[in-house]
Amino acid sequence: MKTIRYAFWAIVGLCLIIVGLANRGIVALHAMPNALAKLLGVSADIQVPLFVVIFLAVGAGMLIGFLWEWLREHKFRAEGRSKAREVEQLKREMSRMRDSDGDGKDDVLQLLEAPARR
Repeated sequence: MKTIRYAFWAIVGLCLIIVGLANRGIVALHAMPNALAKLLGVSADIQVPLFVVIFLAVGAGMLIGFLWEWLREHKFRAEGRSKAREVEQLKREMSRMRDSDGDGKDDVLQLLEAPARR
């Protein structure tokens, strides 16, 4: 299983290296449109390789997707916690009911064995 995992990550790494080498041209990223930048007199732009833009976009997309899914599943996690608390409460109640007379034996088994003793 470890071999398959290592092979998978090696293929992913190789693909990332190939994409990086194929897209190493420099691109300009502008924070706002040129007309607005001229109007305000501010030019916020940066020169970066294209593969950096691609990797950051994929990473941001994955982060947004994970966050969206985590928020969507909130009701299921809350219901699971509620059910787990209910199960624990029922287990405590059952253990308390099993030994209602305090002798350490199961009361139901004592009732079943009682006619055999007489």
